[in-house]
Amino acid sequence: MTSLGWTSAEQPVVATVTGLARELADPIRLTVLQLLAHEGPHGMTQLADILGVTPARLGNHLAKLRQAGLVVTSQSGRHVTYRLKDPSITAVLDALADYAGGALPVPGPAAPPERLCYDHAAGRLGVAVLDHLLAADALRRRADTDELELGPRAAQVLDRLGIDAAELAGSRRKTATSCLDRTLRRPHLGGALGQAILARLRAEKLVEIDQDGRTLTLRPGAPERLAGLLPGLTLER
Repeated sequence: MTSLGWTSAEQPVVATVTGLARELADPIRLTVLQLLAHEGPHGMTQLADILGVTPARLGNHLAKLRQAGLVVTSQSGRHVTYRLKDPSITAVLDALADYAGGALPVPGPAAPPERLCYDHAAGRLGVAVLDHLLAADALRRRADTDELELGPRAAQVLDRLGIDAAELAGSRRKTATSCLDRTLRRPHLGGALGQAILARLRAEKLVEIDQDGRTLTLRPGAPERLAGLLPGLTLER
């Protein structure tokens, strides 16, 4: 029986290289791999926003990347996150960039820093709120999950916002989650607490949801008034 030759598509190394080349030949799949390689794991909604394509269209490309063994997923609740299966592909992408004479393009942020993520604040505001609650011991991280738990000072800190910590803990929804933020590449606050805090800030007329239903506007004087409700909270510039 003749062994597989180098010109055979069934030869293992040839099959791997040609299979990778097929995926890299598509601009969307190439850019997805570039983002995952240089910015870390992303959710489908994040990727679709960055690339400016519909989730349905992107879903087909992600399915092909999974089938090719280039990406894998992890799931926490309703959130599915995509990451590289083998980080060594980063070296391949960098080598292609060197060959092309420059870095492969990575899209910039598709949305302004102040925006909504489902029903909670994202961007600078969402990140700052989460950082503050963790530093104040109102929230604590849980190992190997994006779910957060109330800390020993939760009642004291949340009382300033008119939020009942015990009522939150009794909710059927997750009390609090850390949700990776696209623009800042750091987690912002989600879950029932994220929704409750945004509702409170809107009631205080500190923020308003824009007509597009996706972005937020901080009202004049909001940073100073936020610092009064949550002493020590600062917004990144």
